[in-house]
Amino acid sequence: MADKAFIHESSYVDEGCTIGDGTKIWHFCHVQKGAVIGQNCSLGQNVNIGNNVHIGNGVRIQNNVSVYEGVEIEDNVFCGPSCVFTNVTTPRAHFPVHGVYAKTLIKEGASLGANSTVVCGHTVGRSALIAAGAVVTKDVPDYALMAGVPARRIGWVCECGKRLGESLSCECGRKYELQGEQLHKAQ
Repeated sequence: MADKAFIHESSYVDEGCTIGDGTKIWHFCHVQKGAVIGQNCSLGQNVNIGNNVHIGNGVRIQNNVSVYEGVEIEDNVFCGPSCVFTNVTTPRAHFPVHGVYAKTLIKEGASLGANSTVVCGHTVGRSALIAAGAVVTKDVPDYALMAGVPARRIGWVCECGKRLGESLSCECGRKYELQGEQLHKAQ
């Protein structure tokens, strides 16, 4: 565990975890064994990080989020308050899976809105934006703006987070081009 991380006295970090420098773990959190949390992350109140979960650098996880085993979060991801991850496709109390989890990947720069849900076994693309309350039930392309239940693409967003118009150019200066159903930064 890093000497330069802040861990509130009400939180528990199990042995065998790696916590990066500059990371802050606030009130009533639990980081379970084998978890790896990068540098300069923030875990809000009542966050649970499951066994063997990998979280990149610069990740912000707001209050009341549980990141279960099988979920991987890349750098600079934002997880809004009370967003939900699952890790078993067909859960049954009387038929436990004993460590067999569907993989979920949240790619670099993505944002998950408050109370959104990512059903396991899917990838949320780079810099995608999932609206508050949306339920992700399939893979999400890079830069996609997703909303609804189930979530569907309603537009595109820039890396900076602003919604893109028909020109696919952002006021921040970044430009994009559509290739098939995928959005890419223009060269």
